[in-house]
Amino acid sequence: MSKPLLLTELVLRDAHQSLLATRMRLDDMLPIAEKLDKVGYWSMESWGGATFDSCIRYLGEDPWERIRELSKAMPNTRQQMLLRGQNLLGYRHYADDVVRRFVERAKENGVDVFRIFDAMNDVRNLKTAIKAAKDVEGHAQGTLSYTVSPVHTLDKWVEMAQELEDLGCDSLFIKDMAGLLRPNDAYELVSALKEKTDLPISMQCHATTGLSVATYQKAIDAGIDMLDTAISSMSMTYGHSPTETLVAMTEGTDRDTGLSLPDLAEIASYFRDVRKKYAQFEGSLKGVDARILLAQVPGGMLTNMENQLKEQGAIDKFDEVLEEIPKVREDLGFIPLVTPTSQIVGTQAVLNVLSGERYANISKETAAVLKGEYGATAAEVNKELQKRVLDGAEPITCRPADLIDDEMDALTDELKKTAKEQDIRLADNVEDDVLTYALFPQIGLKFLKNRDNPDAFEPAPEEPSESSGQTSGKESAAAPSSGGVELYDVEVDGQKFSVKVGPSGQIDSVQAQSSSNDQQASKPASNGEGTTIKAPLAGNIFKVVAKEGSQVKAGDVVLVMEAMKMETDIKAESDGTVNAIHVKEGDAVTVGDSLVTVG
Repeated sequence: MSKPLLLTELVLRDAHQSLLATRMRLDDMLPIAEKLDKVGYWSMESWGGATFDSCIRYLGEDPWERIRELSKAMPNTRQQMLLRGQNLLGYRHYADDVVRRFVERAKENGVDVFRIFDAMNDVRNLKTAIKAAKDVEGHAQGTLSYTVSPVHTLDKWVEMAQELEDLGCDSLFIKDMAGLLRPNDAYELVSALKEKTDLPISMQCHATTGLSVATYQKAIDAGIDMLDTAISSMSMTYGHSPTETLVAMTEGTDRDTGLSLPDLAEIASYFRDVRKKYAQFEGSLKGVDARILLAQVPGGMLTNMENQLKEQGAIDKFDEVLEEIPKVREDLGFIPLVTPTSQIVGTQAVLNVLSGERYANISKETAAVLKGEYGATAAEVNKELQKRVLDGAEPITCRPADLIDDEMDALTDELKKTAKEQDIRLADNVEDDVLTYALFPQIGLKFLKNRDNPDAFEPAPEEPSESSGQTSGKESAAAPSSGGVELYDVEVDGQKFSVKVGPSGQIDSVQAQSSSNDQQASKPASNGEGTTIKAPLAGNIFKVVAKEGSQVKAGDVVLVMEAMKMETDIKAESDGTVNAIHVKEGDAVTVGDSLVTVG
């Protein structure tokens, strides 16, 4: 009996999140939307994940407008989003009323399928979002965030799947974000879920480790209902198995997808050209990275981590950070590496490596995991670290959101007041802007202030010219280099950089050049005698806690930095008086910049 394999296309969300640091713009999606709509996909993943953050942080796009436009352009295809349960699309837990209203507005704006996961696999964190999706007649897809550890057994996965079924999920999803699921393990897992539940099952395996196509074949053999794929020109390496490959694999069998390879070829050709525009965001991986079988790093996390280490001027530490990641993960109770825990573990690993001492600096989010603020971990966390961050308090054991009061009314009043004071234009449906602000208070407010000012965001990528190495600043002649690599001196806003451009036009490294002005700026002020605390990371000053003239003790927080989307407390290294504060909130700093002097 024929049972066509159903496909979810990822090109508009996870494909470019994994390959291009989530930079693809709506203007590059809409021209191909009509053809995508005619293919016959079960669903089109077009929203959620990191796209919301990227829209308001980098692109200057309204994410709500994006889903409205895509939904309108593809009336025959279910629009799907990735939702982080109680985290929604941000990096903390939100109140239940915010979760409910977000899901309602997402459905009203065009989302049909809600793929809902929790980074901790704590089902308590999924209940509100699943119920909200069901209440608005959306498709609720409950997710198993797959990972490998001594405590993640087949019985545990089946138990979680049954809990999701009991919550009313319409389907189950196996999210293998790092490509760790072996083919035979996939067969066992899918077979067990088919036997123990009555729900359709979907799966995604990243291609980074080279296992994905073989794993998909075994999942098909076990009777899986749906699979995630990405159009071939936006597939593999950090991403996913190609759509065309799965169509060809099943052609002529009882699992034939019924999709047209010639139609898909047109779409692949379109995205082949689009991808060239975003070359600067490509990672360096050209094939398979089997190190992931040890480090267990998701594809999107790899490209983002490479970009972050480049920003820190520390790309040479990449392998060292990869080795540190599984150690941090074990300290945090073998949590799966998926947003936001991938960012939490990755950032802490970077901090551990760059500071030269493990846990010399603990990010706020790492501390939150240790305190139980994200939910229950699969295994016990490092007790010594937990004791350090709790500082005599008790860990949270209830559902974390039970401790959060309703927020929507207060957030609405707060934003309306700020908008009036700062002359900010709000959307016709103010609630969408309130939700943007709720998820990302600083970045969201900056977006709302500048929504009509494209110059406040990254410039739109241009079609590549015949010669590689374009830059937007003053450019010197390229220095000759072997292997097709070229070196450029670039000046942007008065700051000089050395840029290394690879043979395919990708930017391999960007290094700030020191100048007399730079050196002068990093010196302590004249009244700053004492010990100067330097920036351990490149990032922005989120909050200045200390005041000049105030007394501090060793370990006191003097300011908070935002680096790699995570907040890091900067602490006094000794007792003393704050003699000078060299930065203010909102300042951008690089590694080694002077922050605070304590004498």
